[in-house]
Order: sequence, then C-alpha cells, then structure tokens
Amino acid sequence: MSKSELGVLGQDEVVVRCSPMVREPLGEESSVELARMFKALADPVRLRLLSLIASHEGGEACVCDLTGPFDVSQPTISHHLKVLREAGLVGSERRGTWVYYWVLPAALAKLSSLLQAPTGTTAAAAGRAT
Repeated sequence: MSKSELGVLGQDEVVVRCSPMVREPLGEESSVELARMFKALADPVRLRLLSLIASHEGGEACVCDLTGPFDVSQPTISHHLKVLREAGLVGSERRGTWVYYWVLPAALAKLSSLLQAPTGTTAAAAGRAT
C-alpha cells in the first residue's frame, strides 16, 4: 500500500482504499463510483434521509420511521432510498413487511478521505479559499 492510500474498515470489515485528491488524481473507475455517491447526496431529501438513518437509535431505521419528516409520498421516499442503496451509501434488509436501512461506514469514510485537506496547509493557502 502506498503512503497516499488510506485504509478504512467498513461494516463488513472490508478494507477500502481511497487516496485524497490532493495527493494524486482520481482514476476513471474511482471517479465514476465517487460521482455516483456524491450525486446521490446532492439531493436535499436524500441527504436528510441519510442523516436520519445515521442518527437513528441503534444506527438503523425502518422505512416506516423515515416517511413522517418529509412532505413527499411514501413511494418517493422509497425511490430516494433506492438511489442511496444503489450508490452504495446505505444497506438494507427486509424484516417481515418492513425494510430497515443503515449507513455503510466504509462509503462515508471513502468520501471523507477523498476530500481530506493536506496536512501541511499554510495560512496563505487557507486564505485563498475564502
């Protein structure tokens, strides 16, 4: 493993490696996968859904707990959850008539490590960002 790669343990103890953009350019395959994740999070309803799931007691939420806070129909919530699932941000499991969702920690770690700022950032460089 190169020094620019970060190992992250996910829910299933799978090691995910993602180099921050500031250290090396993204490859085509990585950029497609990461763009799908960021695109899924670019929708306010999906971003709120991810937050609701992550902050729910026990780290997982029943779809029945996710419909109340939104002014959209249950089928629309199901569509947004499907997008999050297909983007690899949440996992799900059917239990009886309900489906339960949880956030996949490895996916969030991959996104956050990609955007990690370089450790030697100077005050001048930080000032240019504002």
